[in-house]
Amino acid sequence: MTKPCSIAPVADNPSQRVTGSYLQPLLDAAAARGVAPADLARAAGLAPERLAPLPDSLSAPDYIRLLDAGAELANDPHFGLHVGECVKLGTYSVYGLVLLACRDIGQALEQTMRYEALAHDLGRSQVTVSGATARYEWISHYPTAGRHLVESVFAGIQTFGRWLAGGVLPVAQVSFAHAGEADMGEYERVFGSRPVFDAPANCGEFDAALLSLPVPNADISLYPVLQQHAERLLGQREPGAPAIVAGVRAAIIRNLAHDRVRLASIAQELDLSPRTLQRKLSEAGASFQGVLDGARYALAQDYLRQPELSLADIAFLLGYQEQSAFTHAFKEWAGVNPGAWRERAT
Repeated sequence: MTKPCSIAPVADNPSQRVTGSYLQPLLDAAAARGVAPADLARAAGLAPERLAPLPDSLSAPDYIRLLDAGAELANDPHFGLHVGECVKLGTYSVYGLVLLACRDIGQALEQTMRYEALAHDLGRSQVTVSGATARYEWISHYPTAGRHLVESVFAGIQTFGRWLAGGVLPVAQVSFAHAGEADMGEYERVFGSRPVFDAPANCGEFDAALLSLPVPNADISLYPVLQQHAERLLGQREPGAPAIVAGVRAAIIRNLAHDRVRLASIAQELDLSPRTLQRKLSEAGASFQGVLDGARYALAQDYLRQPELSLADIAFLLGYQEQSAFTHAFKEWAGVNPGAWRERAT
C-alpha cells in the first residue's frame, strides 16, 4: 500500500490547467524511478486511474501535488530537475512547434512569453535585456509550492533550449528564490554552474548575444500558419472573454488568409445568421469589425517582427487584397505605417 506523502498545501484553482503533454515528463521521470502512475496518483490524493490513460489536461494544483508526491515516492531530492530533463519535442504542444519555426533564440523567447499558457497555467515568463546581459525570469502562479515546480521549469527550458540551439548552450547564471536543500553537484550537472539560492527571483542571466543565435533547421515558412493556430487556441482560453467573442476571433484567424472574413461567412461557419451573430456580439459588448480589427492588429505586429515576411506577404496573410489597404488600416491602429513600426520594433 502506498504511504501518504507529506505534500505542502496548494490552493485549488480548477480553472488553471496543465496539458497532458506537459504532464508526460513527470510521469516519465517517476516511471524511470520505479513509481507507477496509480501509486503516484494515490499519493497525490487522486483516483488511481486518473493518470492512465494520459488525460487531456489536469488542474495545475494537482500537477504540483504530483511533483511533490513523485519526489517523495522516488526518494529523489532532485525530482524537479529530472522531470525537466524528460522534456521532449512534443511537451509544449502547439507552442513548442511555434518555437521550432522561429528564426532565432530571441524570437523563441518572445513566443514563449506569448504562448506559454497553451502548455500550462503554472506561471509566466519574462525576458528583459540590459546592455550586454539578458535576463529570463519565471514568475510562478504558485509561490508557496515546493521547489520541484520551479526547478522542473528551468531544467525543462535548458533541455528544450538545447533542442532549439542544436547543441550545448552557453552557461547561464541561474538563481532560485528557494533555499538550497540538495546536493549541489546535480545542479551543476544540469545547469553547468551552481545556482544562487535565496535570491529575490527565479531567473537566469546570460549573454544577450545568445538571443541572435539561429535556430538550426527552423522552417520559418511554417511560422505564420503555426502562429495563427496558436493565436486561435489562445483566444479560446483567454480568461473572462465571452465565448461568442472567442469563437468569432478563432473563426476569423482560421479564415484570414483565405479572404473569408466577412460577417456572413463567419456567421455561417458558426451556424448562426448574420443578425444573430451581430446581436450576440453586441450583448457581449463587442462588434464584428472590432474583433476583426483586433485579430488583424495582433497578428500584424507579430508578422512585422519577422524580417523574412514582406509587407505584401503580411497583407495576404491578413486577408487584404492590396498592400495599400493593409498599410492604411495599420496606420489607423498604430498611428504609424507598418514600415516605420517594423523599423522601430526591430
